[in-house]
Amino acid sequence: MVEPTPNDPELSLPVERVFRALSDVTRVRILHLLREGALCVGDLVSVLRIPQPTASRHLAYLRESGLVIDERRGQWSFYKVTPARTEFHARVLGVVEAAESKQTRADVAALRALRRIGGCCPQHERSSRGRSNVRRPS
Repeated sequence: MVEPTPNDPELSLPVERVFRALSDVTRVRILHLLREGALCVGDLVSVLRIPQPTASRHLAYLRESGLVIDERRGQWSFYKVTPARTEFHARVLGVVEAAESKQTRADVAALRALRRIGGCCPQHERSSRGRSNVRRPS
């Protein structure tokens, strides 16, 4: 099997979908939060103060754009930023990082406070330093 190269069209993000995904402030806020590590929907609902169906719809859009991937852990789905696979992808992630605002800083502070109390689901556990870590399967 031939390994795809970073510029392989199969690895490319769908440009139109990426820009549509970034055109919504809630999705940009989600991407900022996911830079802190994998999160479940409940974490995002708690921090963003939006209904669960709304968070799930935004996550589905981000997943379809290629910006977010999900991972099933028991009953919970955890979402994280897709690692950059192309130069365009890396630049998009850089733009998201540069788009920091008062709101995204407040969101990150709220997320860190939520992590200090263990997150929203049993898949989180507190480390000795007070940071939330996701439990690894034994």
